[in-house]
Amino acid sequence: MAWQATERYGLETAPGDLALVQDFLNTVAAGIPLEPDLFADAASAQEWAEQATGDWSVLTGLPAPEVEVDVVGLVELRALRDELHGLLAEGTAGTRPPSTGIRTAAATLQLDADGRVHMEPRGTGWRKLVSMILAALLRAQIADTARRLKTCRNPRCRTAFYDRSRNNSGVWHDVKTCGNAANLRAYRARQRAKTS
Repeated sequence: MAWQATERYGLETAPGDLALVQDFLNTVAAGIPLEPDLFADAASAQEWAEQATGDWSVLTGLPAPEVEVDVVGLVELRALRDELHGLLAEGTAGTRPPSTGIRTAAATLQLDADGRVHMEPRGTGWRKLVSMILAALLRAQIADTARRLKTCRNPRCRTAFYDRSRNNSGVWHDVKTCGNAANLRAYRARQRAKTS
């Protein structure tokens, strides 16, 4: 699977369909050097949506839904992306009690012959994509893997990465790229403060 938004930053993808959420978050203009926003316009968002739903289909074994991103959908997808980035930056995605729901999406619960319950995203167009993203996030919260999806602490970067550290303590998508630069800035600020 390509997961184009995540791979352009050279990152490993999150497990399962949490990779869809990570890829969605990585459509933002981020990284060093700065990569373009894949939601800059409806055409580029449509291109990403087609690639991402294809990757999701390969991963889940379900047919790829047709997703059409119009101008309204573009605005809604950007808003959801910003809200999720904010929650991840706070470290609260999936850990804070719900207030008034930021986003809602339709889904169907199905009981199979083995007695297992499955959730199937619903909706049409961009709404189906929102349902897929929220369903993937819910499954990751239930599996307790959502807390490992984070955004890089470097404000110049903001890429979404899956923290594979044993104690879930990662804060940089790449310590060499973002961590060293931030630590160097902090060190220089402390040195300036000492000489002032």
